[in-house]
Amino acid sequence: MTRPFAAFVTIASVAALGACTGNIGNSGENPGKPGTTVPPGGAGGSGGSGASGDAGPANPGNVGDYIGVGANGMRRLTRVEYDNTVRDLLGDSTRSGFAKLPEDATDPFDNDYKTQQVSGALIEAAETLAQEASARALADSAKRASLVPCTPQGPADATCMRTFISRFGRRALRRTMQEEDVQRYLALQSFAVEAQDFWVGVDLVVRAMLQDPEFLYRIEKGTPVAGKPGVFRLNPFEIATRLSYFVAGSTPSDALLDAAENGGLDALEARRAAAKTLLASPSARDRIDYFHALWLGYHQLPHPAALTSAMRAESAALVERVTANPASDYFELFRSAETRINDLLADHYALPRPGSTTGAWVSYGTNPRRGILSHGSVLSAGAKFDDTSPTLRGVFVRTRLLCETVPPPPPIVNVDKPPAGDGGTCKVDRYASHANVGSCYSCHQLTDPIGFGLEAYDRTGAFRTHDKDAPQCAISGDGELKGTGQFNGPAGLANMLMSSGKLEACVVTQLYRYAMGRREVSADQPTLDFLSSLFRQKARSFEELVLDTVSSAAFTNRTEE
Repeated sequence: MTRPFAAFVTIASVAALGACTGNIGNSGENPGKPGTTVPPGGAGGSGGSGASGDAGPANPGNVGDYIGVGANGMRRLTRVEYDNTVRDLLGDSTRSGFAKLPEDATDPFDNDYKTQQVSGALIEAAETLAQEASARALADSAKRASLVPCTPQGPADATCMRTFISRFGRRALRRTMQEEDVQRYLALQSFAVEAQDFWVGVDLVVRAMLQDPEFLYRIEKGTPVAGKPGVFRLNPFEIATRLSYFVAGSTPSDALLDAAENGGLDALEARRAAAKTLLASPSARDRIDYFHALWLGYHQLPHPAALTSAMRAESAALVERVTANPASDYFELFRSAETRINDLLADHYALPRPGSTTGAWVSYGTNPRRGILSHGSVLSAGAKFDDTSPTLRGVFVRTRLLCETVPPPPPIVNVDKPPAGDGGTCKVDRYASHANVGSCYSCHQLTDPIGFGLEAYDRTGAFRTHDKDAPQCAISGDGELKGTGQFNGPAGLANMLMSSGKLEACVVTQLYRYAMGRREVSADQPTLDFLSSLFRQKARSFEELVLDTVSSAAFTNRTEE
């Protein structure tokens, strides 16, 4: 009886369901034509592209109008989403999934469905996690009582088991349980009768549901949209699921599922209201922090635990300060003259101590640091060869903050060796060798000058005046964003990005990628242009951007892959 449901449900069934020689360009598999705006629903006339920096349509129309959406596939719960879901279903805060499930690819986000392959390791981990989570929950009398809202009258009490299956299954599978679903799981009660223990049946149901493809994957069907071949309108439960995982990173609450069942998510304003309620929850604050940590590359840091914790806390505090206030200009994230640090991080940055081990807000004063690009967490991106890499830092800016595509290096290049140059001692001389190779120069001229503008900050974000282990090699901190201008340091880079008109559109694009679980394609470009124009018109409110994203037709429709 150790694996009575091995044939009952199998994750493997999901498989049936479902070189640097050119210029850096727009990202996405098939990006839309730059400089063109397609007005949603035919309303609002034309305007500049979301990446062009102008205001966009003066009267953009209704964000819910259908204007096209790229194809979507099934999305598997990420390790973080899995742990959040088990926490909300079973009150289990062990976060075992993060350690045992296969690692999610992050480029930059962990929820791109095209990277979520079925594997033997996934199947084995899901079975182990389900067994352990169920055992922990049923060993706790309070959790047992919360899980089964009735008192079983014996191992064969089908009424109580049915109540449990319907209630737990609704949360776990994110929809109302149909009679055939209930009967399928109710069959497991025969093992409870055999063991003369009602809770054996509960254990098997929990374990089976936590391995059900509908639990591990967000399987969307929808209904065909008239006149739009291959386009399907998501049903209310599928919309509730998208909404909950996007904003809160977990399974929908009973209240949200009630709204879906009663037609409370059909209207655009109802979805906005539901999203606004979710945004006020602690889970949403964690989700927004995690989005930024993935996007800006600091979800995992290679530093000692105390320094890593201080850096993550610093960035989380600034993200929350900017995004929790609907009236706050999102660009304050990049230009803030204050930061929240503890004494350890103050010493690391050579700033005055706030006299706190937990952190306090302090002014940068005359220190040139400003905003999140000055945080050690973000400056840790692009570390290589036990030092900073101007190339990787430049790639980071181009791909993460400008949403451009940087082609990979030619296969003949050994990326595991630092540039030797012509034997020069200083890093700037060694990296200058990139200009001598024609196939490399076209890309490196667009990345390396950016990275050298950040060189005055080492791989931990500490300020320095010379190259690592080379005091004779002074660092100027001067950099250049080709085609835009010159800058010095992360604060100068932030100012240049904000004034370029391209940062806003990239913020919108990155949030859209996170919401949709994939990279954008040409069909998404009108939606991105539209959301970018709204982002500018609404004074760059992050909350409004989230609300507009969930209000868009792209969020409530899918295109057949």
